[in-house]
Amino acid sequence: MDDELLMKHCKDLQILLTDGSSRDLDAVDMFSELIIFRNIIDDSTTVLQALTLIKKSSGSFQNISIALRILLTIPVTSVGVERSFSKLKLIKTYLRSTMSKNRLNSLATISIEHKLAVSEKYNSLIDELASKKSRIKRFN
Repeated sequence: MDDELLMKHCKDLQILLTDGSSRDLDAVDMFSELIIFRNIIDDSTTVLQALTLIKKSSGSFQNISIALRILLTIPVTSVGVERSFSKLKLIKTYLRSTMSKNRLNSLATISIEHKLAVSEKYNSLIDELASKKSRIKRFN
């Protein structure tokens, strides 16, 4: 990365991490630290070795350390987990009051196995079971 682009990113990060009159890091100092740090490490340096160097530098790379601590605590995403249970949540919410556990499990299975549920083979099975159910005798 060329120095001009690096300086732009340092300034952007300073703006993002500024709250009113207080700021967490200085863009010019961060730029200087990154230039020095880039010259110290080589291509074979691992991430763990680079982090160890920053930690042991006794404050020489203070802005880099602050930026890493802030950026590594920001969560990436949490949407994936919510999507996986959305069908079950919809079924539970809609039919909660009159639903037995057995029926809820059956509906969840049908919802999960939707492709099988819409196949012709499954529809004929439903028709067959419905016709058997209608033959129940009533006792007076």
